[in-house]
Amino acid sequence: MAHRNDDGRKGKSFETFKDEEVKNTKHKKRYHTGGYSRIKDSSESRTPPLPTSMPTIPTMEELIKQREILQEELNKISKNTAEHSKNNKSRTYDKKPRNTENFREPHKKRKSESQDIELKDEGKKQRKLVDSPPHHYDENSEDEENIIEIRRRQRKQLLEKLKSTHEEHAEKVAQNIITSHKTFNDNNGNDQEAIIRPVNKTKTDTDVTKKSTGMFADMTKAPTDMFADVDTFTPDNVPAGVTKDNNNDNPQLTANWDDPDGYYNIRIGDVLNNRYTIKDTYGQGVFANVVRAQDNTAANAEVAVKITRNNDLMRKTALKEIAFLKEVNDTDPDDKYHCVKLLRHFVHKSHLCLVLEPLHMDMRGVIKKYGRHGLNLKALVSYSRQLLLALRHLKKLDIIHADIKPDNILVNEKKNILKLCDFGSAGKVHDTEPTPYLVSRFYRAPEIILGLPYSHGVDMWSTACTMYEMAVGKILFTGGSNNKMLKCFMDIKGKIPNKMARKGKFKDQHFNYNHNFLLHKKDEVTGREKVVEYSNIKVTRDLGKELGRSINDERKATQLRELLDKMLALDSALRISPTDALKHIFIREEVEK
Repeated sequence: MAHRNDDGRKGKSFETFKDEEVKNTKHKKRYHTGGYSRIKDSSESRTPPLPTSMPTIPTMEELIKQREILQEELNKISKNTAEHSKNNKSRTYDKKPRNTENFREPHKKRKSESQDIELKDEGKKQRKLVDSPPHHYDENSEDEENIIEIRRRQRKQLLEKLKSTHEEHAEKVAQNIITSHKTFNDNNGNDQEAIIRPVNKTKTDTDVTKKSTGMFADMTKAPTDMFADVDTFTPDNVPAGVTKDNNNDNPQLTANWDDPDGYYNIRIGDVLNNRYTIKDTYGQGVFANVVRAQDNTAANAEVAVKITRNNDLMRKTALKEIAFLKEVNDTDPDDKYHCVKLLRHFVHKSHLCLVLEPLHMDMRGVIKKYGRHGLNLKALVSYSRQLLLALRHLKKLDIIHADIKPDNILVNEKKNILKLCDFGSAGKVHDTEPTPYLVSRFYRAPEIILGLPYSHGVDMWSTACTMYEMAVGKILFTGGSNNKMLKCFMDIKGKIPNKMARKGKFKDQHFNYNHNFLLHKKDEVTGREKVVEYSNIKVTRDLGKELGRSINDERKATQLRELLDKMLALDSALRISPTDALKHIFIREEVEK
């Protein structure tokens, strides 16, 4: 008996058995790692098995037969498509309906007998709507052109019905107009003749009907047909009842009477107020422009027409000027006080116009033309006296002119009489209010610049500046601002009294707390504005010397300097009055001669 171990293996010792177990485990590891991958790769690369039964390959004769059969089928298809396209062309050019049954392909069949019955019923309905068609159309056909033609006929019928209804409505409206017209004639009787022109009396009822139906011409006009072969619409370039206005005399349409600033556009030859023909222009100011005109109703007499600007402020100013001129003229019937005469006033193209007595030129023009170095002494004395007479007359009326300067002084053609004009800035003494820009700057009094109460003294100051300009031919004070004007005053009259500087409403713009004058000027190097303080101001100008250069008579030059010193007193309370100025020797001597 062979030896058997406990584990049931024959003829093997324990050691040999152990060695075999170790070998088996190593072999298993190799199988699970490299061996398995090799088996997997070999299985994937294995080619599929060949089919068991191979298809039979057609012979050459069979292939040729199949080719011939395909060629015959292609020829039939091409022949059918050619016939189909030919029939379509002949139908579009001949405008004949297409019978779809003749061109149906053999493989297409009718859907059902019920569809045929429905198409026949629809065709019968369409025949009822269409009357006497010019061509034969197959109602059973599904052709697109056939359906469009049927719908076109239906639309024409509806348009005719609509037109007939509009015509009936127009006739009814016309009848209503005729009946109302007749009732109006019966009720009003003879009053109709005052309203209706006699030419319209011959109108008949048919004329009214034509007019009334014309109102509905656009409504009854048939709309255009987008499917029509020929255009049926007619161009309506001009609407009925519209006429062109060829009246070029309408000022609202053909002319612009004003410029952007409200001044009247002056044209030589224009007639103002159907009376005054414009001949020339005198000039233009802040408030108005002045023209020379001919009065066609007063033996062709010349007048001056002041045409104010077209705005509310200037209109109010002009009305105020008219009131002052009437007051001045009414108190001077003999024309002795040298204020311009107002003849009348009117409104032209929304411009308030003042008709004034004609004068030749203003004083500035006289100075430029005859007094580049000053007017002659006789003219100077005469003009100064006339100005003082005008000031005295205004003071009696409690009126301040508030804008005396050479531009507002006019002289006649002989240059021997002057008149004070332009009362647009005038006012009563009790209506004055402090304002730093009253009167033109070169002729502005110090109390206006400082904001002190003012009265007739401002006119005396402006008159003194004008008299100096007539004597020398130059402007007395030429400051570029109110501050520099004060410096010009002090160059002739010395420092302004502290009392005036302390009470002025605008004192802080020109004086500090010590009442020292603050001059505002630009730095010559940097160009920036700087303030220079003056505690003491020396007089740098001598009026006597300046007047002596222009007036040959030294005595009269000295007299004028004394008069101007009194007229140019810095304190308005110390300024000479017009009555006292007329008594001055410079004025009185000339009068005595």
